[in-house]
Amino acid sequence: MFGWLPNLPVVWIGVVVLTGMALLTAAIYAVVMLLAEGERAAALSAVSPGMLPPMGILFALFVGFLAVDVWGNVDRAEQAVADEASAMRSVVILSDDLPPALRLRMRALVRSQIESAVNDEWPAMKEQRANLTSIPTALADALHLAIRFHPRRDGQAVAQRELVTSIQDALDARRQRIIVSGSSINTVKWTGLVALALLALCAIALVHSGNRITARVAMGVFAAAVAVVITMLASQNEPFSGQLGLDPDALKQVLPGAR
Repeated sequence: MFGWLPNLPVVWIGVVVLTGMALLTAAIYAVVMLLAEGERAAALSAVSPGMLPPMGILFALFVGFLAVDVWGNVDRAEQAVADEASAMRSVVILSDDLPPALRLRMRALVRSQIESAVNDEWPAMKEQRANLTSIPTALADALHLAIRFHPRRDGQAVAQRELVTSIQDALDARRQRIIVSGSSINTVKWTGLVALALLALCAIALVHSGNRITARVAMGVFAAAVAVVITMLASQNEPFSGQLGLDPDALKQVLPGAR
């Protein structure tokens, strides 16, 4: 529903959302005030103010559930990137115990994998089109290289085991990174959030239909709060998209040691 919003700068997300809420609020106000004339005025203004607190609590609970999902996805994405960078760095460090030719080959594969992640996978994750169908060739080759290595000393045997473990950790972290890159608030949840906000605005307009200035003030304050909520959720709805999306800096920091 709002899939294009996360790609905008946060300021523009706020402007778009605030403008949309202002238009919806104005439309609801105009319709309710048009209905609250003549014989219907007394009936509409008699709507109990007691309905507003439950609606506010319901809206707040729904926002809370969405916020947990959004920030949970961001945390998982950050952890996956950090784990991948740590595992790749371990591969670089452990490669010091390999013979010179194998060490250079292993570090070249690490560099190739990081460059592929930065140049190919990150743009795909920003557009939420990354998937697990493609095999990370460089990491797969590094794993095969580590497995086929025949250690001559106990130290090399330990390094081989740790290398295999670190490469497997990097593969797992990459899988988690790509999986979480496709997470976002779905259309049903966005629809529910907007619907609750519109219903609350309708209730505010009905309760205060006898005093139009009060109605405008109350509806304006609530609409602004809804705009803030939607802006916060949309700006981090997709962990790798938009101005606040995660970048590959942690992986890039491994590159100097991979030379």
